[in-house]
Amino acid sequence: MELNGAQSYVRPRGADSQPRAAGPTSSFAVSGMIVAQTLTDQDADDPSQLAPLLDQADDPIGRVTADGAYDGAPTDQTIAAYGDGIEGVIPPRSTAVPSGDPGWPTQRDRHLAMMAEQGRLSWQVATDYGQRSLIETTLGRCKALIEPRLRARGFAAQQTEATIGVAVLNRMLAAGRPKSVRVQRVIA
Repeated sequence: MELNGAQSYVRPRGADSQPRAAGPTSSFAVSGMIVAQTLTDQDADDPSQLAPLLDQADDPIGRVTADGAYDGAPTDQTIAAYGDGIEGVIPPRSTAVPSGDPGWPTQRDRHLAMMAEQGRLSWQVATDYGQRSLIETTLGRCKALIEPRLRARGFAAQQTEATIGVAVLNRMLAAGRPKSVRVQRVIA
């Protein structure tokens, strides 16, 4: 299973440019459908939500693609804790430097070297980082189909509401997805 992204969605700032009220933040993991979601307060950082998202995945994970907010040692350690064969595709920050650790270069160091040699866009093509757009599409669906504002007042009820919303969205996606079967051509 490729886990295409762990991405957070925070309610957008209003048109009047007032700071948004502190509210819950949703994080999603997508592999065609939403396979994991967490709801936290805004004090939780993105990398701290990676382990709860990976815990929810039923299938073996072969790849984790995330945005640059997940760049760093805590994310690398979390991915390594779930298996040595998991590929982490996370763009290093523009100010990132190689780790300098002796021995084999880390995935992050290899990504940095590739970016230095070929450029960031070539790295995106080589690592298939464009697949992260799937999570962005899913976030757009969440905003459009499941109102981006939770109505429940208590945090536990908001978590339940978010879980139900994800289940509804997955069911809607499944209903609209064709089930194609390849048929062998018979020549008489």
